[in-house]
Amino acid sequence: MATKKIKKVDTPIDQRETFTSIAKTFADSDLSAQEKLKTLYELQQADTAIDKILQLRGELPGEVAALEDEIEGLNAKVAGLEQYIEGMNTTISDNKQNIVDCDNQIAKYRKQLENIANSREFDSLNKEVENQELLRMIAEKNIGEAKIKIGETKAELEEINETLGIREEDLKIKREELATIVESTSAEEAQLTAVREACAAKIDARTMSAYDRIRASVHNHLAVVAVYNGNSCGGCFNTIIPQRLVEIASNKKLIICEHCGRILVNPDFSE
Repeated sequence: MATKKIKKVDTPIDQRETFTSIAKTFADSDLSAQEKLKTLYELQQADTAIDKILQLRGELPGEVAALEDEIEGLNAKVAGLEQYIEGMNTTISDNKQNIVDCDNQIAKYRKQLENIANSREFDSLNKEVENQELLRMIAEKNIGEAKIKIGETKAELEEINETLGIREEDLKIKREELATIVESTSAEEAQLTAVREACAAKIDARTMSAYDRIRASVHNHLAVVAVYNGNSCGGCFNTIIPQRLVEIASNKKLIICEHCGRILVNPDFSE
């Protein structure tokens, strides 16, 4: 009777998993434990070298992005102010037309006053003239206020454009500086990225998830470290007990530093 093959069920990756929680299943892979440890160390070395290249760029990428955002905001403000001035000019134009209309109405009513039949009609026409004169005064007031606002807005616009010119010059300099650094390190970065991708392709998703998470959580981004000075963790420099040193040297299992949670590997890998 043929034995029934048990299908392996992959459990979902828990984003809280660390190397400690996956140590038991570390050897369950197409790679031997030694190859997997060596690949992890090579991955860490590639990432460390890439980190150093990124450090050469310093704050430049962030400064460039911040300047781009500021310039975009200033341009949007300029567009808004120009639109506001256009609106004020429309207001002036409309009120000038209102004055013309009022003058026409006033002239019409005054002409009618020359041929009035009674005092009631006289009072009514005078009232219309007064109303039109009031509307004319309001239109003149609106024009005056609009001109003041246009003057204030143009002054603000001039100030913003001056700032914009300075920021655009700053951005040009920063971009050129960043481009020079990127150009000088692009070949090395591309080579290191290729090494990283090759190493990452050999490691299972669960281990990679833990690696990336631990790397992101420690200040020096070292998730995998070799034994330092014969008996210490290369990450936190705490002493490793003799039994753990023997296990690390055997390259047969995943060993975690009990102090900092980093994975420890044979110092021979660094040679």
